[in-house]
Amino acid sequence: MINTKNIKAVYFVGAGGIGMSAIARYFISRGLVVGGYDRTPTELTRRLEKEGVLMHYEENIDEIPHACMNPESCLVVYTPAIPESHKELTYFREHGFEVQKRAQVLGTLTREMKGLCVAGTHGKTTTSTMCAHILHQSHLDCNAFLGGIAKNYGTNYIFSQSEYVVIEADEYDRSFHWLHPYMTVITATDPDHLDIYGTKEAYLESFRHYTELIQPEGVLIIHRGLEMKESLQPGVRRYDYSLSEGDFHAENIRMENGGITFDFISPIENVRNVELGQPVPINIENGIAAMAMAQLAGCTPQELRVGMVNFSGVDRRFDFKIKTSQLVFLSDYAHHPQEIYQSARSMRELYRDRHITAIFQPHLYSRTRDFYPEFASALSQLDEVIITDIYPAREEPIEGVTSKLIYDRLAPNVEKQLITKDDVIPLVKSRSFDVLIVLGAGDLDEMVPQIANILKRKMAKENQ
Repeated sequence: MINTKNIKAVYFVGAGGIGMSAIARYFISRGLVVGGYDRTPTELTRRLEKEGVLMHYEENIDEIPHACMNPESCLVVYTPAIPESHKELTYFREHGFEVQKRAQVLGTLTREMKGLCVAGTHGKTTTSTMCAHILHQSHLDCNAFLGGIAKNYGTNYIFSQSEYVVIEADEYDRSFHWLHPYMTVITATDPDHLDIYGTKEAYLESFRHYTELIQPEGVLIIHRGLEMKESLQPGVRRYDYSLSEGDFHAENIRMENGGITFDFISPIENVRNVELGQPVPINIENGIAAMAMAQLAGCTPQELRVGMVNFSGVDRRFDFKIKTSQLVFLSDYAHHPQEIYQSARSMRELYRDRHITAIFQPHLYSRTRDFYPEFASALSQLDEVIITDIYPAREEPIEGVTSKLIYDRLAPNVEKQLITKDDVIPLVKSRSFDVLIVLGAGDLDEMVPQIANILKRKMAKENQ
């Protein structure tokens, strides 16, 4: 097995994924030769190329950089989203290369540093990014591998000489079982990825096993009331949290003039008047978990306050593009029913008396099949729902599974429309909106800049 400290080159099969790109940036920062394949160019892969990654977009062994062709010095990293039949992946395996999953590499780093990990069905990207930001601007500092682009830094990777590394712990394909956290937050365990796990019980068991991997003398910070049962090694400290109860929680919440302030209640030291830099109701709970882990690592009350107030958020997580009294437009990565529910609830709290429209692109046939009643229930909190065709990602179509399953079960009072992705831009051009949110984890987000420009031009014309 290659020691990651001794390698000279790293090759990524599926380099354009958000998690893979963070690790690619880590190896670039160490001065190694980094090459990679992805199926299509994106804004993220173009940025990787500018940062030094030798990218190509054709499944072709001849395109692999020369420096990545030596099995003695090149580590190959792949994502589970890549099919086992991939030509380049097959070549590396047949020629004696060290081939590791993305999560295996992160697991090695949690042995070499103190891993502060955030797991859970939803909330983990924002919570881990918040925690990383608090630590990075504190006297402790940190490294970070994040599942989204932190707006404060314009990247999903933070490098420092700190002993701490913040990692988003992904449960897909049981990837987080490679990690050995020093501390971990578990935000939620609503069943997901049933194409991998099969049953809710298997999903919950996977989280139970994850808690066994916390290092002795480590820490578990778990959301109160989760259905899972943890299994901790001797010496591991356990804390719980929630919005209003638990070892860590909030009191004296004030929502005034578009801002949110609260008191952070902690068994270590209470912190008064914490102000959210991204004032969205769901971020109170995300912030409690992030501050709990940062405080346990050694951040001071003032460092917690400063980190929270100047946290700018994460791309595609409640990401405001237009925010005026005339029009609000934002995008949100929410793609699980519980995420949709929390997003819709936050929208309702922020905009009680306004007409809220969602354009939702379902993600995966299997997830739609497994949760279409729950999707419909969550979306029915809004005034109007426009649903596009399903984004397949890695899946083939499933007979009888279409967006109409969700559409047909929306509440009777909800205005609704079923369209294709190609219909989105013409619809936006033809309509006026009060509050508009684009929801989903697929490729509809690529249209968000164009939608924003259309809406801004229409506003300017109306205001002439």
